[in-house]
Amino acid sequence: MSAAAPETIRRWHAYMQADDPALLDALLAEDAVFESPVVHTPQAGKGKTFAYLRAAAVVLGDPSFRYLNEWYADRSAILEFSCEINGITINGIDMIHWGEDGRIDHFKVMVRPLKAMNLLHQMMGERLATMSAPGAA
Repeated sequence: MSAAAPETIRRWHAYMQADDPALLDALLAEDAVFESPVVHTPQAGKGKTFAYLRAAAVVLGDPSFRYLNEWYADRSAILEFSCEINGITINGIDMIHWGEDGRIDHFKVMVRPLKAMNLLHQMMGERLATMSAPGAA
């Protein structure tokens, strides 16, 4: 992460390092939208966005996960990431936009290659099902 990273991105990195759901909750706008590489429609609302980003943090929370590059614009950023799961190298980008209040209102993920996307689809589905089960953490 660059020292010149916008405050919202510094807060995003703090969440990813701490894996603290309260940090994510404070970072998301009520009308946040999440776009997944495997779900055809945008997932609207803070609750859905929170669920997808928490599941992704667990699924991708492997020690190999790292951000490689970052690009910033006015109230938006693109963060390139990489990790390896089950011998498959996953490469992707997080496209993040935030409002004037600094809270994330749009989060889009793109992943390559297809083998990686298929693996993430399976793992995210399993994690989301567990999270929505009664009593799940």
